[in-house]
Order: sequence, then C-alpha cells, then structure tokens
Amino acid sequence: MTIPFKAFLKEELTIDEIQSALEKGDITAKELTMYYLYRIAKFDQDGPQLNSILEINPDALFIAEALDYERTSNGVRGPLHGIPILLKDNIETNDKMHTSAGTIALENYNSKEDAFLVKKLREAGAVILGKANMTELANGMSYEMWAGYSSRGGQVLNPYGDANLYVGGSSSGSAVAAAANFTVLSVGTETDASILSPAITNSVVGIKPTVGLVSRRGIIPFTYSQDTAGPMARTVTDAAILLGALAGVDELDPATHKSAGRLTSDYTEYLDRNGLRDAKIGVYNQAPDEFYASAEYDESLFKEVVRTLKAEGAIVIEDIDIPSFKREWSWGVSLYELKASLDHFLSKLPPHMPVHSISELIAFNKSIGDRALKYGQNKLENRESLSNTLRDPDYLNAKLEDIYFSQEQGIDFTLKKYDLDAILFPAYIGSTICAKAGYPSIAMPAGFMKSGRPFGVTFASTAYSEGILIKLAYAYEQATKHRRKPNL
Repeated sequence: MTIPFKAFLKEELTIDEIQSALEKGDITAKELTMYYLYRIAKFDQDGPQLNSILEINPDALFIAEALDYERTSNGVRGPLHGIPILLKDNIETNDKMHTSAGTIALENYNSKEDAFLVKKLREAGAVILGKANMTELANGMSYEMWAGYSSRGGQVLNPYGDANLYVGGSSSGSAVAAAANFTVLSVGTETDASILSPAITNSVVGIKPTVGLVSRRGIIPFTYSQDTAGPMARTVTDAAILLGALAGVDELDPATHKSAGRLTSDYTEYLDRNGLRDAKIGVYNQAPDEFYASAEYDESLFKEVVRTLKAEGAIVIEDIDIPSFKREWSWGVSLYELKASLDHFLSKLPPHMPVHSISELIAFNKSIGDRALKYGQNKLENRESLSNTLRDPDYLNAKLEDIYFSQEQGIDFTLKKYDLDAILFPAYIGSTICAKAGYPSIAMPAGFMKSGRPFGVTFASTAYSEGILIKLAYAYEQATKHRRKPNL
C-alpha cells in the first residue's frame, strides 16, 4: 500500500518552504515526519538500502503532534518548530534511543541526559527523528576500516549511483540522510574531516564550526582539543539556521566559555546574494601531487569554482602559500586524547554495561570477533598502552606545535600575509590544519565528476569567522546551484 501524501511533500524541501506550509495549514509536522519515515523505509532500509539510519525515535510522531498543537495554541518557537532532525549516533539523547558510536558494545546504552546541543534543539521545537549511522568510534577503530562502516550498523552507501563511490566519514550517515531526503537536517561531528568529507562526497553543505561554538558535552569523544558538532543540510540557509540553534555557551563545557559575546543565535543575517563582491579569497593550489592525481580532485571543476568567484566580484589571489601546510604533523594529540577521553567516557557508563575502559572494549570485541572485528581494531590496540594522564612530553609538545603551526604559522599567518577574508581549498584538503587550529570551515557542492561522484570545495578562515564563511558560501551557492538530488 502506498500512503497518499500531500502534493507539497516532496524532495529537496527547505525550512522556509516547510514553515510557510505549516503556517498556512497545508501540512502538519506529523505529516512531514511521516513522509521522511516513509522515505527511510523505502530507500534507506529497502530498495537501494543506503543504510544511513541506525535508529528511529519511536516517539517522533508524538513529538510532532505535540508541536502541531502548540503551533495552533501558543504560536511558533522559531524556524525549527516541527522540523525533523537526525543526530549522529555519538550524540547522547535521554529518550528511548541508544547512543553507541556504531559499536556493538554500546548498542544497549541509554543516556540519562540529553547532550547540551540536543536540549537546545528540543527547546527550538525540533523533532528528533533518529540516529544516523557513522564510521565506528568516529574512525577510531581500525586503519583498514572503510569510511561509513560500523559493526552495529554496517556500511553506509553513497546515494549518487555507484554503491562503490566513496561515502566519506565519519559523519557519513548524517550526510547521506540529508542528501537522500530522509530528513530536513542532520547533525554531524568532526575531529578532522568528519563533517567536511561526507558533505563533499554527498553534495550537501557541511559546517565545521570553531571549536567551542557548540558544546561538546554529551558527545562520545575522540579528542578534547578538536571535537565539535556541526550542521549538515541541503542548502546554506538551512545549515545557517541549524548552526544558530546549536551554538551556545555551556557552563559545564569550558571550551564554550570563550564564545560568550562572539556567537549569534541567527546566522541567517549573513545570507547575502552579493557576498562575494570585493571579498578577498586566497586559492590554495599546493597540495601534495598525489591529491591532484586522486579520485578526490577534478581540475576543470575546481577551475570553474575560481572563475565563478571572480565573476561574482571576488578579489581572488591564486597559489597562496601556507607555511606549515606540508609539515609532517604529529598525531600525538589524537593518540593520547582518544585514550584519555574514551576511557573517561567509558568509566562513567552504568554498571550493567559490558565495557568501562578501552581495554575492556578491546576484549569485548575479541569475544564477538565475527561480528565486531570485520576490519580489526588496531587503532584501539595502539592506544591501549598509552598513558591517560595527558602529561606525556610527546603529547604536550604535539599539542603546542599543533596550535603554533596551524594558527600563527598557518591559517592566521596566511590570512594576514595576503589580507584575505577566507581560503579556498579543493575538496577537504584543508581539514587537518583547520582541525588542529580549531578553526571553522564550510564544505560546498561544486559539481559532479564524470564518475558521478560529487565534487566540492571548502571555505576556511580564522576563529569565529562563521558569519563570513556563510556569506561567501551562500553567494557561491546562489550563483551556481550545483546541488542536485540523487536519483533513487
């Protein structure tokens, strides 16, 4: 049986379109939620089986009904009132859903508290639709693990034709769900490229904010220094709306304290169709040779991006230099901080949970190796013997060098030297230097390669430059309209 959905309910809906229809009474939040559940059933769990969804919130329809009644009785909370949103599976919710980061060991873990960002979304009137699949432990399991795979959820697939196309990670489920119209919005998390990579490979917009703009509390951690949540959406406008809802100072997350007075609850004020006019943008063209020969890069598409920027009035400086870009970065921060942060998280799990440390997690996975170790767990094993006190000199020196070379001798140096508003990177090659700096980036669709694989670019800048980046990205989006839905 096919449910006769109203004509309005179709793919590629935006928040503004939905709110207008809700206000007129053309649809309800309940009907909208039902539409996305139908698409998940038909295309994610059946048909092409994209496998981007790990759990559905069994209360989603009840929440939508309550928000419909509130709309008529008390009015609208804001632009997210009644809007379905998916969360990456490492974001805790205090409801009937589990939070597992894709692991089997945590498949029965129910948090007793919402993550800070989830509280903000609920207060904004969002319908938490479910949890999205992800690369297990945010790619902290194995060097051989394929992006978008988790032992609990299996492999997320790219919706753009060829199932073997790279899907990006680790927020792959969040990106695919937005790209395939299984939700209006998704929330991903990033340590290094985990929002930017799947956004680009699935033709959606992904914003990796300044570390501290969005609270880290209630997110299963990878690092203390680099972790952040961020929006994933089909348009810059929708991503900007979601960013405003996510941003906020959390008294229990020290990383957010520096954001006081530097964030806004409404990033849509930066949406300027002429935002590229007189903007100074530096183009980074000095990536390693192997990148330019890889499937990640398309020279003609990247040159077209640069031509568009110029045509829209931007002052473009090509072949800029970033002094530290090609340095051999230490991975000491991610090595030691995963050990410390994950051990700390696991130690606080309820007594009935099967694991409470990385060592116990490794042993648990071995005990069900046929289910849990398709790709092994050498990343976890490499960290097991490390100290979790974060006093090791290798770690401390790596942390200091990361900050110095990514900020003073990296992004900030280059912005000042060339007097730039932002830096343009092909694909997501700037993710590491921006991640180590804790600086924001926004990934944008920039066309499709001959293989059918989406191509994209990243705009990046200094701390708390989200408004500038949204302004540039929106003007570029409106000039090109590269985003197109997958043919499912």
